[in-house]
Amino acid sequence: MGRPRKEVIGKPLVINGRQLSLSRAVRAGDFIFLTGQVPMDNGVVMTHGTIEDQTRACLERIRETLSEAGCPLSAVVKSMIWLKSRDDFPGFDSVYAEFFPDGPPARSALVSDFLVDIRVEIECIAYHPQD
Repeated sequence: MGRPRKEVIGKPLVINGRQLSLSRAVRAGDFIFLTGQVPMDNGVVMTHGTIEDQTRACLERIRETLSEAGCPLSAVVKSMIWLKSRDDFPGFDSVYAEFFPDGPPARSALVSDFLVDIRVEIECIAYHPQD
């Protein structure tokens, strides 16, 4: 019978005590698609901190979610970045480079307004073939 074509990864997302109607990540074949990650601290959206703090929180959540899928952070092939201000780009980029020091993924970035009071959101796609 083989593995299902679509597999939800991780527990349901709960933000500020409310369960959201989305999955943290979905595996489809050899690809893992992560929902846009916002900076969180113990299940609460981080509305404080520098762009570096918030970027680090997002990337740690991405690493954690990928780990649940048995996938390393180095398997990320594409990321999409939303920043509240273009002035945040240098601080964001310096932290991002710490997480992807060699062969970083393809990346797009743009400035956007958010539904919550944050400075960054990161979405990514990983490629990690299963045995």
